[in-house]
Amino acid sequence: MSNQYGIKEAIDSLGLSPAELGSSTGSTWIKSTGSEISSHSPADGLLIGKVQASDEKTYLQIRETAQTAFKAWRQVPAPKRGDVVRQLGDALREKKEALGKLVSYEMGKSYQEGLGEVQEMIDICDFAVGLSRQLYGLTMHSERPGHRMYEQYHPLGIVGIISAFNFPVAVWAWNTALAWVCGDVAIWKPSEKTPLTAIACQKITAKVFAENDVPEGVSNLVIGDAQIGQLLSADSHVPLVSATGSTRMGKAVGETVGKRLGRALLELGGNNAIIITPNADLDMSLIGAVFGAVGTCGQRCTSTRRLIIHEDIFDEVASKLKSAYAQLKIGNPLDEKNHVGPLIDTLAVDMYEQSIAKAKAEGAKMIVDGEVLTGDDYASGCYVKPAIFEVKNDYEIVQHETFAPILYLIRYKDLDEAIAIQNDVPQGLSSAIMTRDMRESEQFLSYAGSDCGIANVNIGTSGAEIGGAFGGEKETGGGRESGSDAWKVYMRRQTNTINYTNNLPLAQGIKFEF
Repeated sequence: MSNQYGIKEAIDSLGLSPAELGSSTGSTWIKSTGSEISSHSPADGLLIGKVQASDEKTYLQIRETAQTAFKAWRQVPAPKRGDVVRQLGDALREKKEALGKLVSYEMGKSYQEGLGEVQEMIDICDFAVGLSRQLYGLTMHSERPGHRMYEQYHPLGIVGIISAFNFPVAVWAWNTALAWVCGDVAIWKPSEKTPLTAIACQKITAKVFAENDVPEGVSNLVIGDAQIGQLLSADSHVPLVSATGSTRMGKAVGETVGKRLGRALLELGGNNAIIITPNADLDMSLIGAVFGAVGTCGQRCTSTRRLIIHEDIFDEVASKLKSAYAQLKIGNPLDEKNHVGPLIDTLAVDMYEQSIAKAKAEGAKMIVDGEVLTGDDYASGCYVKPAIFEVKNDYEIVQHETFAPILYLIRYKDLDEAIAIQNDVPQGLSSAIMTRDMRESEQFLSYAGSDCGIANVNIGTSGAEIGGAFGGEKETGGGRESGSDAWKVYMRRQTNTINYTNNLPLAQGIKFEF
């Protein structure tokens, strides 16, 4: 493990050791017979630490503990649950720098983005604290005299969380902060590519929970491969599984959960586009496009994959993008002078190279060619050069999400065509239009406009505020997390009717004589 950029001090401050157990219920860490997972940094290729994965026996033990904990946790008043989450937010504030540095080192995103991800955790804790006093139901008028009707929400039970490597901590917090104030307990299966950030989060949480006498089993961790995810998805004792990852993974989780009639909250792939009209502010457009395309080395579900550019300004935008890409600094993500860090591992590099070869074979026109970078500064083998190609939207490779910094440029003639191009992909997560024409922006936001779960005007496709519901349509899965009324998915709705008379009227005037 490197000590450059203070990474050793950060890891020490998070209480991590070179060898960790990957199974935990609260502050209790459990030995298992699971295989050993080695976590190497994509920044320099060095070993950060080793983790013993969970096995089926350990998972079942943790599941039983979670079931018991739920019976006690649901009895705690929601505002008091919210106060515990508030304290977790404060603990994350204290560990923001260290945890952000570990996120950057283990995942490969820039240090600024690592800090931003921890800030998202803090923000969702703040949101959840207010939410704990706003778990509202509705009242309605009954058609029967002397009757009152209302609906209320109750906690579901165990929420299973399967998270991806690209946001190794924030997505977990999006789910758990809401689930906990709703009265649920959580079992988290993080990506096996980023196990140490998950362990750090569990340790921070366990300390706060222990100080508040929260039952063991409200926060649970099971690190492992797809087998653990399958156990979680197939478990009828887990009423909700929230899964973030590829469309392929999401389809498998959705099928397994659906077979047992459970709930699946799916946040899957994106093939996000920005439409740039002749009425756009090109400087703003370029900022949004470049950040969206190369941020996190193209490994965001909201990364900008396609730029749909009006034919009258296409050449100018392409030229400016080429100039901007020439200024990108690629290197260690902990060096704040760099704009682009590494891909997560060499398998991702292989996918990057295969996608470029496929695009060229289909007829893509090179604007900025891609390559795998070599040399001492790129010794991990995970660094690549962001690429730009002019394509047609119906190319097979363009229809798929490549988790890498490859940007496709597409020409259009009028806005109807541009919107049709944007929507003509299987995914439906994030979208944007750059324009100063109100009519164009309103058309884009109308029922005949973007078919994505997120539609922006004059900002890019990546980045999301906590206050709004996050998620997408079509093969993106249809799930919603974070803000707005996303909390309702973590609860079960119940309709109540109260008769406060001495009579029991029956439907259609039916009467019984006694």
